[in-house]
Amino acid sequence: MNRSLRPISSHLFFLLRKSLFCLAVFAVSTTLNAQPNAADTPAHALIPIAIGTPAHPLTSVTIRNIYVEGNHRTKTDIILRELDFGVNDTISLASLTERLVQNELKVLNTGLFTTAKFNFKEWVGATNEVGLLITVQEGWYVFPFPILEMADRNFNVWWDTYDHSLRRLNYGVRFYHTNLTGRRDQLKAVIQQGFTKKYELIYTLPFINENKTLGLNVNFLHTREKEIGYTTAGDELVFSRNSDHPLLRRFRLGVGAQYRRRLDITHHFNLTFHENLIDESVRTELNPDYFLGNKEQRYLAASYQMVLDKRDIRPYPMHGFRLEAGAARHGLLIHEGMDALDVQAGYQQFFSFGKKWSTGFVVKGKLGLLRNKQPYYGSQALGYEPDFIRGYEYYVVDGLDFAYNKSLLRYRLFDRKFNLGPYMKLESFREMPLKLFLVLHNELGYAHNPFYSEGNPLANDLLWGTTLGLDLVLYYDKVFNFEVSRNRLGEYGFYLHWTFSF
Repeated sequence: MNRSLRPISSHLFFLLRKSLFCLAVFAVSTTLNAQPNAADTPAHALIPIAIGTPAHPLTSVTIRNIYVEGNHRTKTDIILRELDFGVNDTISLASLTERLVQNELKVLNTGLFTTAKFNFKEWVGATNEVGLLITVQEGWYVFPFPILEMADRNFNVWWDTYDHSLRRLNYGVRFYHTNLTGRRDQLKAVIQQGFTKKYELIYTLPFINENKTLGLNVNFLHTREKEIGYTTAGDELVFSRNSDHPLLRRFRLGVGAQYRRRLDITHHFNLTFHENLIDESVRTELNPDYFLGNKEQRYLAASYQMVLDKRDIRPYPMHGFRLEAGAARHGLLIHEGMDALDVQAGYQQFFSFGKKWSTGFVVKGKLGLLRNKQPYYGSQALGYEPDFIRGYEYYVVDGLDFAYNKSLLRYRLFDRKFNLGPYMKLESFREMPLKLFLVLHNELGYAHNPFYSEGNPLANDLLWGTTLGLDLVLYYDKVFNFEVSRNRLGEYGFYLHWTFSF
């Protein structure tokens, strides 16, 4: 009897255990599926648990649907193009949090949104299939600006060297649209009078094919400049002005293509026609080498650049790296007054450690492969954005080649969001993230100038500068740098720099 009861008891116990397990699975599944409003919870704060069976636990989630809200102007497929996953893709639970955070940043890196949040909208617990909701807050895309700007290289030169003279200003209208048709296409138009008459039009369409891998850009520029920097003396630009007629006329017409098969790698191809004309007085009196004895330059330029960008926050990175490499041929087929071939490469790396510390470095260099004498007009090396050494903002260092290394150490002093409420009429900017960093910079640079180094002691010599500054970051992509620098000459200075995403 006992022998006959023992198998029956084991069978009942097995059925009871299986029933309890199924009941537990049903309870968990019902709880998860009863969250149609789970969009209120950030996806990376609510990680699905592995369910399955004891022998085959689920270790991943499958993206069943992706929904996008808040994109009133931006096309949905433009947002989905930035994700490194799609519908029916599987993501391991171990990497889910990191993947969602990374993709939030990828959407923000488009420059189209002030916020991007990923949340779970649907969740089938038995199979770990999820519906993902992406909620974005679109930024302000239209920027019409009245032009009232310095004719000088930067604010510091205008303020100190030329006593912030109002006569050295340009005026007019500059118009930007960073999302013209909702396809992340950018339009820039400039009408400028004053020291420099300038008419410019640039249009960039990132995607022209169904797979969204190929983009196009066109650009046009025409200027009439009554004041030009005609030479360099003491490593500073020397200017000449003629109130009656322009000293330099520039015309540029170009077309380009971008190829972006992978998310982080972009290939840029550009073909541009240049025609530049100087006044006779520039050639005969001011600087015969301005165009190497010529009065006119007419040439075709072709360039290629590859960019691999894996930085987390591109306007102000904390993690990741950026690699760029390229070549430019000035004087392809048409080379009247210009014949140059350059290659350049750059690398940036950023790290965070602790809760508030971060560090990084930048290296970049350019090499002229044709070693013949170049026109003064095409000999810029260091001293122009973005290639400059801190502490030397008042100087330019010309050359055929250059290289520099920049390192920094940052400490986050402040990180907070402010709700401006009724004081901010634009909803996109009503919530203002603000971060403040204390930053220490150390920078080294060198420019090789085989042709125009006489009277310019900074050429062919090592440059060194160190800076202590405060960096103010607003709305994710607007950066202001307030800096006190010291250079190798023992000079101290206070400098202001700023960067906007458009």
